[in-house]
Amino acid sequence: MRFGILGPLEVRTDDGRPVDPGGPRPRALLTLLLLDAGRTVSAERLVDGLYGTRPPAGAANALQSQVSRLRRRLAPHTGIEATPAGYRILTAPDTVDAHLFEQLAAQARAVAADPRQAAARLADALALWRGPALSDLPDARAEAARLEELRLSALQDRIEADLALGGGPGLVPELRTLLAAHPLSERLYGQLMRALWADGRPAEALRAYEEARRTLADELGADPSPELAALHLELLQGAEPGRPRLPVQLTRFVGREPELARIAALLTDSRLVTLTGPGGAGKTRLAIEAAAALDSPAPCFVELAPVTDGGRIAYAVLAALGMRDGFRSPATDVTDRLPAVLEDRELLLVLDNCEHLVEDAARLASLLLSTCPGVRILATSRESLGITGEVLVPVPPLPPEPAVRLFLDRARAVRPDFVGHARVADVCAALDGLPLAIELAAARLRTLTPDELADRLDDRFRLLSRGDRSKAPRHRTLRAVVEWSWDLLDEEERELARRLTVFSGGATLEAVEAVCGLPYPEDVLASLVEKSFLEVSEGRYRMLETIRAFVAREAPDLGDAHAAYFLRLAERAEPHLRGAEQLPWLARLAAESADLDTALRHLVRHDPAGALRLVGPLSWFWRLRGVHGERVATARELLAAAGEEPPPGLEEEYVLCAISALSGAGEEPELIARVDDVLAAYRGPLRLPYVLVLWAVAAGPRPAADDHALALAGGSPWAHALLDVGLGFRAQFAGRPREAEEFFTRALHAFRATGDRWGLANCLDPLGMFAHTRGETGRALELLDEGLAHVRELAAPEETADLLRTRGIVLLHRGDAAGAEGHFEEALTLARGAGLPDKVAAARRGLGDVARLSGDTARARVQYEDALRECAANWFSVGETVRALIGLGRTAAAEGHTEEAVDWFRQAAGLAVEGPGDLELADAAEALASVAVPERAAELLGAAAALRGAGNAFDPDVVRTERHARAELPARAYDKAFEQGRALRSAAVSER
Repeated sequence: MRFGILGPLEVRTDDGRPVDPGGPRPRALLTLLLLDAGRTVSAERLVDGLYGTRPPAGAANALQSQVSRLRRRLAPHTGIEATPAGYRILTAPDTVDAHLFEQLAAQARAVAADPRQAAARLADALALWRGPALSDLPDARAEAARLEELRLSALQDRIEADLALGGGPGLVPELRTLLAAHPLSERLYGQLMRALWADGRPAEALRAYEEARRTLADELGADPSPELAALHLELLQGAEPGRPRLPVQLTRFVGREPELARIAALLTDSRLVTLTGPGGAGKTRLAIEAAAALDSPAPCFVELAPVTDGGRIAYAVLAALGMRDGFRSPATDVTDRLPAVLEDRELLLVLDNCEHLVEDAARLASLLLSTCPGVRILATSRESLGITGEVLVPVPPLPPEPAVRLFLDRARAVRPDFVGHARVADVCAALDGLPLAIELAAARLRTLTPDELADRLDDRFRLLSRGDRSKAPRHRTLRAVVEWSWDLLDEEERELARRLTVFSGGATLEAVEAVCGLPYPEDVLASLVEKSFLEVSEGRYRMLETIRAFVAREAPDLGDAHAAYFLRLAERAEPHLRGAEQLPWLARLAAESADLDTALRHLVRHDPAGALRLVGPLSWFWRLRGVHGERVATARELLAAAGEEPPPGLEEEYVLCAISALSGAGEEPELIARVDDVLAAYRGPLRLPYVLVLWAVAAGPRPAADDHALALAGGSPWAHALLDVGLGFRAQFAGRPREAEEFFTRALHAFRATGDRWGLANCLDPLGMFAHTRGETGRALELLDEGLAHVRELAAPEETADLLRTRGIVLLHRGDAAGAEGHFEEALTLARGAGLPDKVAAARRGLGDVARLSGDTARARVQYEDALRECAANWFSVGETVRALIGLGRTAAAEGHTEEAVDWFRQAAGLAVEGPGDLELADAAEALASVAVPERAAELLGAAAALRGAGNAFDPDVVRTERHARAELPARAYDKAFEQGRALRSAAVSER
């Protein structure tokens, strides 16, 4: 079927027969569905559209009846489908005139460079209008206004195309009619002025400007725009209106708002501004846009790329000014003549692509600036002109968001239906945000899918080899752009550039000196930076990946030197990561992260023992920054290369490599047993004292004897503090809270002495919870806030998520549901970003608790189920799985489904037996108590207190259960049952 809503509602079958949809209400309903043809429209929106702010009682039923009647009217040609969220009409958007109109208008914009094609598409689009839009839906004012605005824009675009085709004279009556309806449209006034001029009526064209000026002043108190004023000036000077002073651009300009603002500000005070940056960064387009945006002086664009002789730059300037007779003069006369031509003029000279003639361009610029006070120069070059008074504006690659916008804009030129793809951001990042590369890549969507494009970027120079045929050869392909820059380097610069490709993430001067093997590289590095071949920031030199891929073809093999340097760096950094100097050394290793990974991969292939030596000092860095789970494949490859037994003297490094090789899914029992044997046979002290805690986190609490652990700790205060943390958690899991608190307090004092923020935070987290259980909530929040301050300094996502979750629990227990929810949401975002499924599960469980305790059981159930899905099959997910099951049980109980609740609680109790301690059993016992008869509830609460080593007076669910049991039993009976429960063992709980 075909539908019309641009005017009175019209419905026709494919063979042209009209269909009557019914009275006003069915017509309004059909219009609402057609506005979102092919997509679901919510029932709420349909009710609002049909009945306004006062829907009738039973509006949902009334809507269903209206839909049924409309279905019958449209059958068998088109159906209306009911979905869980609303209703959807089963027709393609292009069968609806409004959607077809927008598609045609967009296609016209895409071919705007061809006025004939654009005019044809716009004529087809405008022919679809039969009257005011949405006339059968009078309350849809906003959508109707939007469509009418698009119609006006399309009319103006069609007039623009007609003007370009020489159809000005016949447009005057239409333009006057449109201006009567839209008297504040400056674009229409400008088109009228141009149409009158083309009709040989210049006086009327000038009067049209005066009419525009008066109307804008009377109605808005504003002057005409600079564009309209410039057109008026051209007409006064007798020039052909629209004569380009700058190259006309055929595509929309995207991004660069900060650079445009900076250039505009600089050109008000400075007379020479040079845009510098790598090839393909968009310097030329930025210069054109910046010049076009200026009110004055008038711009003159000079393209220097085709000029091969510096002596002919002056000719190029004169040609751009329209003074071609100067070409018959000798070069010296032309250079002398140019200042005379410009000395009394106000002009912005845009000198584009100066890099290959930089010295001659600098000399001419200096001459003009010193002799022509009205001249300003905006230059583009891959290096500065290097003259007094020059102000540089670096043009870096596009940031991620505008890079994606540019890709989408250019992609829609070849695929108008392209709406985006998950890998677009990755494509833009892989291409360094270079606008030229992004445009070339977007053009390949004509024949490739986004996935195919992304997968082929390793061979970017072959892939991006089909550019704009109208461009100069060196701007046509990605390879040509980089080759142009490469050819401008001398051999010394090229040699250093080749060697620099060994670095994956940039390099400090120290690293360059150590790895590249060239003496005193400072001057050559500076030269490469000046020629936009390198970027430098905070002492780090970085090559764009596109340039690196080009240069690496001829690079020498420096892998051994590179790996040796970064191994030395990691070994030097390691002890500083466990004390007051953590922050600067963490920042240093984070900056070198890409190269440390490259060095590790090189050593795995060529020197497994060296690779183990690198894994050792990096393991604690990976832990602190929450990236320890990202190297499973590399660690497994290294273990295979190292063999079944650790190399002599590298036992600790071997264990740390095994930790990185564990995926966390609990499927490596042979590897776990092998590492247990290595640690059992090891005689301390440990050189890398975090081995034991990382192993315990990865493989679960180990049954090692305390005296062995003490021997491994040796005399290191940090190691002893870490051992106390481990003993504290073991005591806490075993239901000995007082003993656990003593261990954590002792460790806290030791970590304060060393200045270790990670250690402090890992003590403050449990200590805060202990304070909370004693009713000291204020003190608990103080401790947790201090811990959060430490881990946020470290940028440690895992520990930050833990502390946020703990603080959220405290807030929830004291009745601050909103505050708790904010903490759990922040923890969820951090955990998800760091790829920590067990922390994601914990945050979701917290959100489930907030929803449930706030009475929203439906949302609580979703959060608990999502938490269960995140829980992995490893030891540290047992606790979260148990608590998520308990959450589902408490949700069922809150909804009155007691049997379902008991089933969830029994599942939790059965699983809790496998947990690392007794706390999960205590949680299960308390949950079962909530659905037990009063005497049994008291018994289970007593069992939980015994397992926990303390009461649980801070948890509102447990408090509610206890109050109910006490209210139902005499005090003596409650106390007796409670004491009997204290004697229960975990087996009795699991049976229950």
